[in-house]
Amino acid sequence: METTIAFILIFGSLVFFHELGHFIFAKRAGIMVREFAIGFGPKILGITKGETLYTLRLLPLGGYVRMAGEDMDSVELQPGFRVGLILNSKEEVKKIVLNHNKQQQDMLFLETERSDLEKDLWIEGYDEEERLVRYNVSRDAVIVENGKETIIAPYDRQFGSKTLGKRAMTIFAGPLFNFILSFFIFLAIGLLQGVPTYEPVISGVSDDSPALAAGMQDGDLVTKINGQPINKWQDLAAKVQASAGEELTFEYVRDGETINSTITPKAVEQDGREYGQIGVLYESPVEKNPLKAVGFGAEQTISWIVKIFELLGMLVTGQFTIDALSGPVGIYKATEEMAQYGVFNLMNWAAILSINLGIMNLLPLPALDGGRLLFFLFEAIRGKPVDRQKEGMVHFVGIMLLMVLMVVVTWNDIQRFFF
Repeated sequence: METTIAFILIFGSLVFFHELGHFIFAKRAGIMVREFAIGFGPKILGITKGETLYTLRLLPLGGYVRMAGEDMDSVELQPGFRVGLILNSKEEVKKIVLNHNKQQQDMLFLETERSDLEKDLWIEGYDEEERLVRYNVSRDAVIVENGKETIIAPYDRQFGSKTLGKRAMTIFAGPLFNFILSFFIFLAIGLLQGVPTYEPVISGVSDDSPALAAGMQDGDLVTKINGQPINKWQDLAAKVQASAGEELTFEYVRDGETINSTITPKAVEQDGREYGQIGVLYESPVEKNPLKAVGFGAEQTISWIVKIFELLGMLVTGQFTIDALSGPVGIYKATEEMAQYGVFNLMNWAAILSINLGIMNLLPLPALDGGRLLFFLFEAIRGKPVDRQKEGMVHFVGIMLLMVLMVVVTWNDIQRFFF
């Protein structure tokens, strides 16, 4: 139960911040946001505030921000279509009722001849006395169909009306907010747990190890190996791992006294390669410093971005196969393992997942944010946008392929963990 709650909180937070990025930059650009959704499929909960519907949906596999002007959002009134109109105090149409009730008060009836609900905002047709009349339409007018109200979207409030830069930034903002979230999680770890100093201080010595035989003890601070300065634990580990079977001279400080010992790392084979080990344990000392916590947050975020791109490169070059990928089931199992090691490990895992989500969405694949940004690049090169129907078809095919990939990855996870 705890794992389920942790998974929902972590994955829900990552999706929420991703969509929040799209939402905030859409609003900044003046784009009308129809819906802010967490999850896909049937609606569980929905609250309308202003012009946006905020929903929680059944399938917790992502989310979306539905902006005006996308996905056949506009409404066209065909000639001869009979509608009911309700006017405001300025004699502008504030409500267009498609399935009208003739008994409703203050409603005018019109047989539509022509209309423009995007740019000039008017509707023209024949009233009940067969007169051709025209009414201006309010910018915040609503269309009512089967009891459902939808605010019209003037063209300047639609996604496609904005400059290429604003559209690109609105799409890029989702992954960007995942990176920002990751930074703040790492920052919180640095503030609450402390920032690792990575000082090369021995925290434990294994039995029957070369280090124990040489007299090394807990608390020893290694300063040099073969006369070369050792400033970080990573320096020590790299030197030892690269020196299997080679005699090394260690200089370390114990209680203010400098000691020299000769240690030969034993060879250990792992993943077909040979590494040196001397049998010491390490737990980095930490320092609670707000300024260093900020640096730690930035450093960890950048470091994991680089690592994940390196792993993607290995996938492209065939060093990893699709079997190495994990879907929701694999993420759930990994979350379960991380939860066993405490809240800070869980926070670290959440930050890595956030970076991973941001990078995955930036891949130049149809239906992903990166795919849309790629179309914007084509638009910048061509000087005009790609045909919306053609782009929509490409994204539709992309969604189908991603769904197939999701099924394959999930099946691999099920086989890996349950069979």
